[in-house]
Amino acid sequence: MLTREDVESYLIRTGLDIEEVEEDLWVLPLGDNGARLVVSFSPPVLVLRLKVLDLPADATQAAGLYRRLLELNASDLVHGAYGLEEGDVILTDTLELENLDFNEFQASIDAFQMALAAHREQLAAFQPQLRVES
Repeated sequence: MLTREDVESYLIRTGLDIEEVEEDLWVLPLGDNGARLVVSFSPPVLVLRLKVLDLPADATQAAGLYRRLLELNASDLVHGAYGLEEGDVILTDTLELENLDFNEFQASIDAFQMALAAHREQLAAFQPQLRVES
């Protein structure tokens, strides 16, 4: 099973800026839009979480968003899934520490980055501040 030190070495190997915000909890910036990936060492798993957007207040708009997130979970995500938490849409992935290697860890981070880039325009319709300029 990977140790905290192993996870920390994986984080360093990503080449991303890393901030340890508390013991066993790191934050990594993803992309240039202010997205921040939270990595939590919680044996026997490593949890990756990323806030994507706020839930819309309008119930009709929220229902459309929920449907789109479920479609993306089923068809477009290689690692992780979209979920809801305290008024936010998040991307989350849980990796078992028992057999985790760097390639799988990096693939999860890459999948989050790809999802942010690929889904941004689709999700912008549900949150005005995300709208992509043409």
